[in-house]
Amino acid sequence: MPETGFSQRLVLALCALLLSFLPTALHAAATVSGVEIGATSVTLRFDQPVATASAFMLSGPRRIAVDLPGARMGRVTASGGLIAATRHGQYDPDTARVVFELSRAAIVSDATFSTDHRALTLTLKPVDESLFARAVRKGRQLFGLDDKPVDTRSAQRGGITVPLDPPRPLPVPAITGARGTKRPLVVIDAGHGGHDPGSQSTDGRYREKDIALQIARAIRDELAESGRVRVALTRGDDRFLVLGERREIARRLKADLFISVHADSAVNTAARGASIYTLSEVASDRVAAQLAAKENRADILNGIDLGGENNEVSSILLDLAQRETMNISSQFATLLQREMSPTIHFKDDAHRFAGLIVLKAPDVPSVLLETGYISNQDDLGLLLSSQYRRNIAIGVRKAVEIHFARRLAGE
Repeated sequence: MPETGFSQRLVLALCALLLSFLPTALHAAATVSGVEIGATSVTLRFDQPVATASAFMLSGPRRIAVDLPGARMGRVTASGGLIAATRHGQYDPDTARVVFELSRAAIVSDATFSTDHRALTLTLKPVDESLFARAVRKGRQLFGLDDKPVDTRSAQRGGITVPLDPPRPLPVPAITGARGTKRPLVVIDAGHGGHDPGSQSTDGRYREKDIALQIARAIRDELAESGRVRVALTRGDDRFLVLGERREIARRLKADLFISVHADSAVNTAARGASIYTLSEVASDRVAAQLAAKENRADILNGIDLGGENNEVSSILLDLAQRETMNISSQFATLLQREMSPTIHFKDDAHRFAGLIVLKAPDVPSVLLETGYISNQDDLGLLLSSQYRRNIAIGVRKAVEIHFARRLAGE
């Protein structure tokens, strides 16, 4: 799903990074001391000034998430108006996150800091489902960047204003491998990245985002070398992409297959083995309905413009496409496990189903590959091995080649 420019989405990471270099006296975080909910507004109050904030919408269920760099959560809870419930936690050591569950579809139409930056008021606007879906696709909104700088000498302990470039369209990654646009395109997604490290090893030395990127690169290189498919990475370096962006990159490139690469973790350090996830049946109907309810109904599905159809017809077409895509995804998952199994150990019942956001493109067969447990010492040793990564890549290549050969033969 399209989002605002990449530089905007890194504001939290930049704030956290810059805060880490500040003197201890200035690094102390403000505390979210209260939440007040009106009929169409939410006010967050802090015991010290907070310079910036951001918010983004989430669906399934409908929520508003607010991130506050340089803040820590106090014991607050509230509901009322358009807010059904409030949840909160520490997103990272320097960022508090408050999540408001909505009683009906609503968006943040305005956000204003008080003069002293000790309060942030969000104005909420009830909307229909199509406008809410558009807000989800729009992504993160940033607040406080244009305000007068907060005086850190008067107890500003909670953030830094980072000048940002204007919003830019979602970047399209480079495509390598076979020449010619008629060759199948495989998009490899390295999970996590940037300020989102994913899971970590028990000693904290190794992070999922780094391992996933190394494996994704190995898969890309193996597929490119085969010369039979085109291949692209959603990210080729350590950058953050929201989940919707990852699948939207695949859709924008008109990908024929999407593989998201991850490393699993569990409290039980004995747990080990690879697994493969595909989208669950339950999630498809809601996603199809949201996509069909776009305000301009200009959905493009495999090159077919659904804009001329009404919502009911569009919803049916999208639902049928999603179901077919889910069937293809499930078939590929079975094939992928078969081709990887000679060299990669899989868990029992390794093919699983879940409503994972990253897999919800209605017209791109998608799987999420958990390559092993970063929390297990034996699996971690394998994940750090170049030979293991190559074994994964070879298994993926074989599965991809067989998959497209079958598709070409009409099986």
